Amino acid sequence: MKTGRWILGGARVALGAAESARFDLAVEAGRIASLETARDGARLDLGGSLILPGLINAHDHLQYSLYPRLGRGPYPDAESWARAIYRPAEPPISEQRRIPISTRLRWGAVRNLLGGCTTVAHHDPYRRTFTRDFPLRVPKLGWAHSLEFTDSVGREYRRTPRRRPFVIHFAEAAAPRESDRLERLAREGALSDRTVLVHGVALTAEDLALAAARRASLVWCPSSNHFILGASLGRAALSSGLRIALGTDSALSGAADLLEEIRTAARAPVSPERLYAMVTRDAAAILRLPKGAGSIVQGGPADLVVVPDRGGTPAEELLELDA
Repeated sequence: MKTGRWILGGARVALGAAESARFDLAVEAGRIASLETARDGARLDLGGSLILPGLINAHDHLQYSLYPRLGRGPYPDAESWARAIYRPAEPPISEQRRIPISTRLRWGAVRNLLGGCTTVAHHDPYRRTFTRDFPLRVPKLGWAHSLEFTDSVGREYRRTPRRRPFVIHFAEAAAPRESDRLERLAREGALSDRTVLVHGVALTAEDLALAAARRASLVWCPSSNHFILGASLGRAALSSGLRIALGTDSALSGAADLLEEIRTAARAPVSPERLYAMVTRDAAAILRLPKGAGSIVQGGPADLVVVPDRGGTPAEELLELDA
């Protein structure tokens, strides 16, 4: 809805994980123009619906969205999984690589949209495709693949503008390894409040304390972790005080969509209210998105998801959604 002024009327509007109200929502030029009774504009009756903020997928590799899951885990670490599945001359990899990258990226967008996502953190090179009417918001990030597959993580961190997060796969293993000690990242000068650690399954209590002291963040991909490693974040990480967002990881190992990840994470267990924050407000903060992202506020982006209203809190309704 980037053109004209629209009035979304009759729906209940989520104002937080446990708060909502019923009012007309005015949308104009892609932003929320008003959170009060609105009269001017084309009216869309959404009676019986709940309006949620668009979900934020904090970790994906969009170009792999047409792949099936590959591998037969569990593996001791992500490197072992990658070596096991990488057969570039054989299907399905050989078939997928014949599809233009722009097409595969757009399929990744469709997969996310169907799961309620309007913003995705793409952990790969930023493409011009993302700037030409791409149906998702794909924020620019600083990133390195991992300590194992990056020549100089410190150099990549220093190249990242200060206003952007720096994202890196880290400690993607079933058990702690000396190579996954967070002190290595600190020595590279790449551990700060901008650092976003993806996975973190093998982080020790000492590592978690260091991450918290440096105000780093964590992205949790529970389905991918269980598929590859047979393990995921435990109570120590979830209660560490670190800000945590949810991601799907790629279709090579992750869930079908972010809604399935939410249901998987709920079994950890994690409360519906915290899960709501992990895919809205907290994800927006971790990714350093513009003001208003991950919430429904006047002047913020009109990134919205409209779902049937079953009468629960926004967090409870989100947990029950299924694409």
